[in-house]
Amino acid sequence: MAEENNSARFSSVDRHIAEEEEIELVSVGVDIGSSTSHLVFSRVLMERVGARYIVAQRETIHEPPIQLTPYSDGEDIDSKLLGEFIDQSFKSAGIERSDVDTGALILTGVAVRRRNARAIGELFSAEAGKFVAVSAGDGLEATMAAHGSGAVIRSSKSDGLTINVDIGGGTTKIAHCRHGKVERVTAVDCGARLIVLNERGEVIRLEPTGKAHANDVGVNLKIGSQPNGEELEKIADRMATRIVEATGLTELSSKTKDMLLLPALPLIKNIDALTFSGGVSEFVYGNEAAAFGDLGPQLAKYAREKFESQGAPIEKPVATIRATVVGASQYTVQLSGTTIFIEPRDTVPLKNVPVIVPEFDFSTPNIETVNIKSAINTALTRLDLVDDQTPVAIGFQWKGSASFMRLQQFGEGLKAAILGRLNKKLPIVLVSDGDIGGLVGIHLREEMKIEAPVISIDGVTLSEFDYIDIGEIIPSSGAVPVVIKSLVFPASLSAD
Repeated sequence: MAEENNSARFSSVDRHIAEEEEIELVSVGVDIGSSTSHLVFSRVLMERVGARYIVAQRETIHEPPIQLTPYSDGEDIDSKLLGEFIDQSFKSAGIERSDVDTGALILTGVAVRRRNARAIGELFSAEAGKFVAVSAGDGLEATMAAHGSGAVIRSSKSDGLTINVDIGGGTTKIAHCRHGKVERVTAVDCGARLIVLNERGEVIRLEPTGKAHANDVGVNLKIGSQPNGEELEKIADRMATRIVEATGLTELSSKTKDMLLLPALPLIKNIDALTFSGGVSEFVYGNEAAAFGDLGPQLAKYAREKFESQGAPIEKPVATIRATVVGASQYTVQLSGTTIFIEPRDTVPLKNVPVIVPEFDFSTPNIETVNIKSAINTALTRLDLVDDQTPVAIGFQWKGSASFMRLQQFGEGLKAAILGRLNKKLPIVLVSDGDIGGLVGIHLREEMKIEAPVISIDGVTLSEFDYIDIGEIIPSSGAVPVVIKSLVFPASLSAD
């Protein structure tokens, strides 16, 4: 019974859970993309370790069937049909919306576009305070797929390279993972639903890149065309070649380079493991046999053959088509009021600020300004946060002395990396785990004369895929409440 006294079950966003040793949350992950949409309902058990809660156990409550994303016209998602699918998913799970503690809404592809994102957001207006909403570009998609499939955890078990290849309907996202981290990502315009046929074998959807792939092998396609099986095989074969080149396993041709959506990956010779995720991976691993009027089966066949011919050791991932966020965890911490700096004070509250955790090197007496800038830029790129339109929180672990020189070097690198945000007067948000918040904040404001709002808090350890809410300063203590929401992946608990 003692264990029961240390745990709690919550279904209210107004809870304060800083004193609980265990927290049980009902969480939902919603993934809406250009090709498919799906939900997953989970029960997440979190345990406190030091000042942070970690996911100790995740139980899948319900996985509704994956649905092709409905369209009303052109690239406009049919929000009415999508809403019906979401309502039916909650009903089949036996869960009321009010029962959900927290969740994640992931938008990719055409779902990110303003009119679609707004319409989809309205479907979850009741959960706005509980959900983390993420509009994912190609870099973030590649990173999330690598985490969701288990490739990141797989890479922590050896010194070599693990590659995750996420083949979807419109694009293929590729991640190089090493030592439990995503090193580099890219994406290429290859996907199963760039060409879609009806039951009569007529082309009913033809993306420009799909037409380009067809032209590349001498197949002339247009809406209404009826390509034969051999022609579809040729197109899929060529797409698979592009994907293999994009991973860095073979030389990158000029045509493949033109189809890259992100910078090219370096040429590599040896890899420890290769995993597939995304819709096409269902065919790669033999989990799916049904036809959906696209190139999924053919693309899967040729992709597997070509990677095997390069000697790539193909392994089965933790998750394939559902290699994405399965929800979010959430907890509240209370910060010490003695070592934080917020100026001006009305800069807070802030909500749903995405977190980056750059790999800073504080091991030397001098902090290399150029390395600080580079580390921040790398982290921003990896999570598609290069856009200067919104604030980001920079999580870090300070090491060594906090001398004037080191604070200045750190501040100069920071300023150079986020200059665009500073020019727009977006707040600098810094979150460290040690007692350094006040010193860093004061230095930026008073010594470096940073005019943008400065929020520098400490006592909190953050990770990539965290989102934070920073509340108003509590007058009696000078502290601020912080809510930390973390995206949860299928492979989160598979490290062992």
